[in-house]
Amino acid sequence: MTRSPDDPITRWQERERAFLIGAPLVIIPALVFLPAVMFLIVFPQVRHGRAIGLMVVPACALASCLGLWKLALGAVEKPWGIFNVLSFGALFVLLVIAGYTGLFLALMTLKL
Repeated sequence: MTRSPDDPITRWQERERAFLIGAPLVIIPALVFLPAVMFLIVFPQVRHGRAIGLMVVPACALASCLGLWKLALGAVEKPWGIFNVLSFGALFVLLVIAGYTGLFLALMTLKL
């Protein structure tokens, strides 16, 4: 028996799936971005670090865009529930990570 798209259980399952896929796709690449830039591109610590960094950074950006799309849709869907709050919380964590990453990279450009 297939469920209707208007079924409330189906909507909650879609919202849960969007959060469980979107949150790791946003937070993990955001945490990986700063070390990838610093240790692979700016000050390469491994052989061929810049080449590896030029592949890792766009992959992080692509994964973050997909996860951000899923989280943003999950944060604003009605009716309001726990997954809206969790999606909003994950977006807030992303905002904090992006803030300290931007601040660190700005300070590094001043010192170079």
